[in-house]
Amino acid sequence: MLLAPPDRWRLWTRGWVGLGVPTMPKILYFVPEDWAFVSHFRPMAQAAVECGLDVVIATRVHQHAEAIVRQGYKLVPLESRRGSLNPLALLKGLSEMVRIIRIEQPTIVHCVSLPMAVLGGLAARLVRRRQIVLALTGLGYVWVESGPIAAIVRVLVRRIISHLVRHPGTVCVFENAEDPREFGLDPSDPKVVLVGGAGVDPQAFQCGPAPPAPPVKIALLARMIRPKGIAEAVAAVRRARERGAAVELHLYGAPDPSNRTSYAEADLRRWASDPGIHWHGATDDVARVYRDHHIAMLLSVREGLPKSLVEAAAAGRPIVATDVPGCREVVRQGREGYLVPFGDIDAAARALVELAGDQALRLRLGAAANARFRERFTIAAVKAVFTDLYRSLLARPGRKGETEASANPAAALPIQD
Repeated sequence: MLLAPPDRWRLWTRGWVGLGVPTMPKILYFVPEDWAFVSHFRPMAQAAVECGLDVVIATRVHQHAEAIVRQGYKLVPLESRRGSLNPLALLKGLSEMVRIIRIEQPTIVHCVSLPMAVLGGLAARLVRRRQIVLALTGLGYVWVESGPIAAIVRVLVRRIISHLVRHPGTVCVFENAEDPREFGLDPSDPKVVLVGGAGVDPQAFQCGPAPPAPPVKIALLARMIRPKGIAEAVAAVRRARERGAAVELHLYGAPDPSNRTSYAEADLRRWASDPGIHWHGATDDVARVYRDHHIAMLLSVREGLPKSLVEAAAAGRPIVATDVPGCREVVRQGREGYLVPFGDIDAAARALVELAGDQALRLRLGAAANARFRERFTIAAVKAVFTDLYRSLLARPGRKGETEASANPAAALPIQD
């Protein structure tokens, strides 16, 4: 099934229109889920449009097809199931991606997430696409599990990514300066592009006053899965309350049934039955959540660059987070908030007690968080990175099988409807 809005059937050409050969350069995104694209990755697609690229989104479709098509993008549903390590399922997914690339004939293939980078990158090489972007936006389950299967998968993934990166025209995008080293890459390598996460619109998050306290309300926005540190956050708040801090934990997010580490609703409801613990489910109004809360918390195992913490910084809220890759990009110890070792419930509780008892400290750390956000993590900053990347790829000569207009997008002139 292919979905595309009628107004996107524009013909871009240079020379003989009658030949019927579409020559507008095209970018094909492989994204794991439609909600992930809508929530996190629209700025890079907007940058692609500004570079003169026609945009195609290949993703698993759930509830956000209309939102994608309404932006003027062509939508190609993916049928493969997320999270499966079954070899036959992986081969089926690879075959599906090869078929999509052959049909779409993109100038650039941009794969978002580690699984998409592995399968989509291999598919792009199999059909000899030369301009490939591997966006390793967080390393996910494979990097946070410690069992033998995960260790074997990590070895295979490293080898595949290393093989793909060796080819000219392949670039890796990371959201923090630590993840490239997991693949033997230096953050300053020309093959590496660092981007400040998904980008947040400063106009959508006003750095306003916090609500009255006590109680001091702590917001945790994330998928309700184990690597996000949900159980650790509950334990830390319980301990802070035992020490006399007037704090409440408010969980925002839904379970992820396709993720093997997801909590069940029963787990969340059991926690929410405790005093000071509340589970609200998913929210579409993150700005309101942070307006109504005093502190943001995320005690995850590892991150690419957590958007929920960037949004907290945009709202001017102090942050308690784990001292792990990704979180360290947003928070510096004692400057925008507190960093605690993963799994150290006592350290997290101490940070909450200190913040709960000192309004001036909360204000100072929140103001610093907002300043760091405006410096590094706005949508404009993220779009600028991708605009530079796409223009550099389009400017590279000798893209096999493409027309002159595709190789030189500035030469292609639109025929208006």
